Amino acid sequence: MVRHALFISSTALCLAVPSVNAQWVNYKVPGVPRATDGKVNLRAPAPTLRDGKPDLSGTWESENGYFQDLARDLKAGDVVMTPWAQKLQDERESSLHSGDLMVQCMPPGVPRMNLSNTMIHPFKIVQAPSLIVMLYETSANSTFRQIFMDGRPLPTDPQPSWLGYSVGRWEGNTLVVETVGFNGKTWVDTGKGHPLTEEGKVTERFTRKDFGHLEMDITIEDRKAYAKPWRVTVPVHLLPDTDLIETFCENEKDSGHMK
Repeated sequence: MVRHALFISSTALCLAVPSVNAQWVNYKVPGVPRATDGKVNLRAPAPTLRDGKPDLSGTWESENGYFQDLARDLKAGDVVMTPWAQKLQDERESSLHSGDLMVQCMPPGVPRMNLSNTMIHPFKIVQAPSLIVMLYETSANSTFRQIFMDGRPLPTDPQPSWLGYSVGRWEGNTLVVETVGFNGKTWVDTGKGHPLTEEGKVTERFTRKDFGHLEMDITIEDRKAYAKPWRVTVPVHLLPDTDLIETFCENEKDSGHMK
């Protein structure tokens, strides 16, 4: 099963992840659309909640490759870095991301924690009317984000944090999430090491296309690092009949394997 293969490859690369079996793998969740053979119908219509809003709940995994280079699908000139940011990005890429604090068990940051790879695993969306919670299974410990849907504004003078402060709203069937207040220590992606500073803002747009497919549109704005905003679209697919695995990181063990 893909879920098991992902977990095995992850533990091989990050020795601190505990070697345990995934919980509730292949448990048939009630209420899920299925074909006559019992398989989940991933092309069934996207579900909705009682208030008519799309239900984004589920365990999701993004398409591979964006974890290494979020701008992989963009053309030359779509991402224009300031001289300072270009120099920093070149240093990170040439040094095999040796300065990436994720290897010291720090959070991957936004939007990188939504990008699946052997170091970043699935994420789970738990949806309520006034709050959406995103749960993460990463090599830098299990963690979460809160997306406030109660109409509060973004903070004007936030205390810098690893994951920032997120507020959301609905635009039709699309969930729009704006996040600010970063501490400037996380990276946008791993292979390229695109920076995100304290002035950065990340806007994510989540659209559930059908039961098994989610479209994640990401815009990066950061005047210190980029001459203009840049935007990408990442395909995301549902992992049915499975759930997250508890993960933890011990930096005294991981740091020696960072290269």
